Amino acid sequence: MNIRRDVFQAIADPTRRAILLLLTTQSMTAGAIAANFDTARPTVSKHLQILTECELLSPEQQGREIYYHFNPNKMKEIADFIEPFRQIWDAQFNKLEEVMKKRKSKK
Repeated sequence: MNIRRDVFQAIADPTRRAILLLLTTQSMTAGAIAANFDTARPTVSKHLQILTECELLSPEQQGREIYYHFNPNKMKEIADFIEPFRQIWDAQFNKLEEVMKKRKSKK
């Protein structure tokens, strides 16, 4: 059974988010990534598989090792989805700030 995964499924899991944060600074092998977590290596491998399927990570074979690289371009899909909500929140906070300033000036 082939399950289609998307970036939102991938980032729903806190371990996968932690893996993404870990890989933003350097590429690592599965073993090096697993050493940062208190879970079994096959569990980390499954997380890596999901992140790779969603194209948030890209694997690169170097000799006998596979290094996983963070793909910031795919994160743009998440940022593009969130942007309209951020704009709404900014507008609401700006309105609240204006109300607070008016209230403060009346006192």
